[in-house]
Amino acid sequence: MAIYRLLKNSQLNPIEVDRIAAAYDHTLRILGVKDRDDPLTEMVAKKIIKIAQTGVHDPTDISALAIKELEIR
Repeated sequence: MAIYRLLKNSQLNPIEVDRIAAAYDHTLRILGVKDRDDPLTEMVAKKIIKIAQTGVHDPTDISALAIKELEIR
């Protein structure tokens, strides 16, 4: 999974990692992405991490912002 590869060497605590992973999974479910090797997954993962770093904590909010910023429906 792209998100775990990107977070592997991060300084984030386990709670933050879980929150980001939940947002990532939620976003992929909404987008209907089943193939975790799809190049879209890395774009989503990077956007999720970027949004989480701005201080947004709720996984659902992070997901909604990511979808909006990626302009994907």
